[in-house]
Amino acid sequence: MLANMEHEIYRQIEETKLLPLYTATDLAYLDRLEEILVRNEVRFIEVTFRSSLATDAIKKLAQSGELVVGAGTVRTLKEAKSAITNGAKFIVSPAIVPEVIEYCIEQNVPVFPGTATPRDIQLATEYGIKVVKFFPADIYGGLKAINALSGPFYDVKFLPTGGINPENFMEYIQNEHIIAVGGSFIISEAIIKKDNGNTADKILKTLVDKIRS
Repeated sequence: MLANMEHEIYRQIEETKLLPLYTATDLAYLDRLEEILVRNEVRFIEVTFRSSLATDAIKKLAQSGELVVGAGTVRTLKEAKSAITNGAKFIVSPAIVPEVIEYCIEQNVPVFPGTATPRDIQLATEYGIKVVKFFPADIYGGLKAINALSGPFYDVKFLPTGGINPENFMEYIQNEHIIAVGGSFIISEAIIKKDNGNTADKILKTLVDKIRS
């Protein structure tokens, strides 16, 4: 059974519809990142283990309590433990990683394993997982694939990432089988660096306004 905290995180992600995927290469931009996310009422961030600063970034962002901070690209048990110890409230993996899934279940931490095939999804459901990452969404068939997979897996929700952008994200989030979409198109360090976050703020506001309208 899912703990109450897990239910709450799923509910909040489904309400927000956006899960920013962020790779930190400079911790100096994290305060601005938090400010932009909070202002636009997107209180989730997935910090990826695609840089050596992932753990430090998770710890720093988790300190204020303003954001629900998760860890992404978690491929090993060591990364999962480090992320959770430093404040990560959910874990996202690019694939089915049994030791990561089992550890998250033990810790009552929501885990979104990466899936692309019926076998992947079946393996996830055998752990009791009802929300899976679908990655890379564009390569593996996008909405057509999700709709087809939702036939046999009618009780599973999808969190697609990969190939989703400002032009097509609304098609995804309007689909009943999708809890939210993830990606660096929502916000990124590179965009914040460009002009101290002014462009990043405008982009995020545009995405949020589209969802609300």
